[in-house]
Formats: sequence, structure tokens, C-alpha cells
Amino acid sequence: MEWDTSIEFAPVILRFKDPDRVFCVRTAMGAANALIKEFPSDDGEEFLLAIKLCLDVVEGNADPEQLRVAIIRAANEAGVTAIAALH
Repeated sequence: MEWDTSIEFAPVILRFKDPDRVFCVRTAMGAANALIKEFPSDDGEEFLLAIKLCLDVVEGNADPEQLRVAIIRAANEAGVTAIAALH
């Protein structure tokens, strides 16, 4: 299993309440780091689904776009602003 995989999806910019906490997520590793280290809540249904999808994408069992959508939903659930950037 390769966490440093080059599988990317269209960026999602996460903006937390602290204006200095802004992250651009575009890979499964970046998503996992943001979810585990930065999210204010770690027990929501959407949060847990996004965590699961990080692993599923790395293992090749899910499409990166599914993870992107899950991150946006988890952010909404946690009160984090998610800006869906397009290529």
C-alpha cells in the first residue's frame, strides 16, 4: 500500500475557523492528514466515511472522486468551509 501515491483529484480547499488554518487537499494522503490532524470533530458519520475512503482509494477499491465528495460532506458536517476548486 502506497500512501504517497500520485492519484489526485480536483483540489478541495479547507478553511477552518482560525484564518491561519487553510489546507488544499488533492490526494488520499493529504485528505487523511487533514481529517485526522485538523478536523474539529472526529466522530461524525461523514467523517468516518471519508477516513474509510482514504484507505479505499489507496488500495484501489474506490475512485478518488468519491473521496473528494466525502471530504466536502465531512467538512460540511464539521462546520469547516470547503471550497471545491476545479481544474
